[in-house]
Amino acid sequence: MSNSNFINPEYFYLLIFSLAFTIWYFIKKDSFDAKLMFSDTNAFTKTKTVRLYLRHLPMLLKIIASIFLIIAIARPQSSTNWEESTSEGIDIILSMDISGSMLAEDLKPNRLEASKNVAMNFISKRINDRVGLVIFSGESFTQCPLTTDHTVLINLFKDVKSGMVEDGTAIGMGLATAVNRLKDSNAKSKIIILLTDGVNNKGVIAPFTAAEIAKEFGIRVYTIGVGTEGFAPYPFQTPFGVQYQDVEVKIDENTLQDIASVTDGKYFRATNNNKLKEIYKDIDKLEKSKIEVTEFHKRSEEFTDYAFISLFCLVLSFFLKTTYLRQVP
Repeated sequence: MSNSNFINPEYFYLLIFSLAFTIWYFIKKDSFDAKLMFSDTNAFTKTKTVRLYLRHLPMLLKIIASIFLIIAIARPQSSTNWEESTSEGIDIILSMDISGSMLAEDLKPNRLEASKNVAMNFISKRINDRVGLVIFSGESFTQCPLTTDHTVLINLFKDVKSGMVEDGTAIGMGLATAVNRLKDSNAKSKIIILLTDGVNNKGVIAPFTAAEIAKEFGIRVYTIGVGTEGFAPYPFQTPFGVQYQDVEVKIDENTLQDIASVTDGKYFRATNNNKLKEIYKDIDKLEKSKIEVTEFHKRSEEFTDYAFISLFCLVLSFFLKTTYLRQVP
């Protein structure tokens, strides 16, 4: 890649004087013309030669010369860069519970929206990794396959809402679908971040069975249990509007711990928004892509070309002023 920069760019402020002089010259140009007094000008009214049109050319050449001289003293340099980068990326599948219980408001504005916001922020920082999204409740499906186009992924993430599929909590299915998306990956590291707020009560695949399958494919699973301790406010729609009722928080922490343990991952518990943010920060630190960059820079001076053009314009201006465009007196 080749580009140019200037060692002394502050000299470009001198261009203001060139501009000001140009404006002043063309305002005052009539006063610079040579004048002879004649009693009758009829003989000259229709006589317009090439010299007449070119009479200001020497001054224009001087102005151009000053501009190129300023560019020259600003010291332009060309820079040729070679950059070799090696990135060993990580493939990540986010498997997120979207069951009705995720609407509980112990996290703000609720568990689902809080989880989405933190996850989207996590995605935006994983610029060298492929990331995908699986959602589950009573069943599971892939919302977005592995991709490096994080803008598309985040837009699809924004569309996720509770009620997209049959209600329930099929943790095993959510994990199995995520494993299916990663099993053929050649990435140096393959991870699943599984987030849920409940107990497995749906699906044909048991959570531990899905975890053993993940282990066979070398996939590490980080599990997150979302929900406060004790009871959480849950919104219910009634004929009189939305009313809240405290519902007991039930998270199968033993199952989530087993999934993380068998896959060499880690289990986290998010009881509030800040804790959830800290969990994703911890995972971000645990799973870093390896990037090796080698750079080489070669610079060369380019001011001589601009200086030569400036000198050429000055010489040409002097030549025209003293020969073809000479004025009398």
